[in-house]
Amino acid sequence: MKPSPDASAGSWTLTCQPPGGTHPAPETACAALRDAQDPFAAPSKQQICTQIYGGPQTASIEGEWSGKSVSADFSRKNGCEIKTWDALEPVFAPGKAAETGSGKGTEKGSPKSTG
Repeated sequence: MKPSPDASAGSWTLTCQPPGGTHPAPETACAALRDAQDPFAAPSKQQICTQIYGGPQTASIEGEWSGKSVSADFSRKNGCEIKTWDALEPVFAPGKAAETGSGKGTEKGSPKSTG
């Protein structure tokens, strides 16, 4: 996760069967991914999203999920993306260490999910 455009990003790994890797809270992150309806799907082009800016944070995930290769980018640039970010926040900001919307955070990383 990058808390702002000027910040440098770190990275960690995450496995979900069983939960592990270098992610600080793999059980919580894996639960968030399992609970998400389709965590790596792009918003539908027909979906109407509020034009609310949620902050400068961005995150990228590369790896494998449910037997499929994934490469996804996340931000908080509108209401639809904020909803997805909030659902996956344990993956991006373990323990809610990052203050969403503020551009501040103590945890940085670009999770690589292999669950």
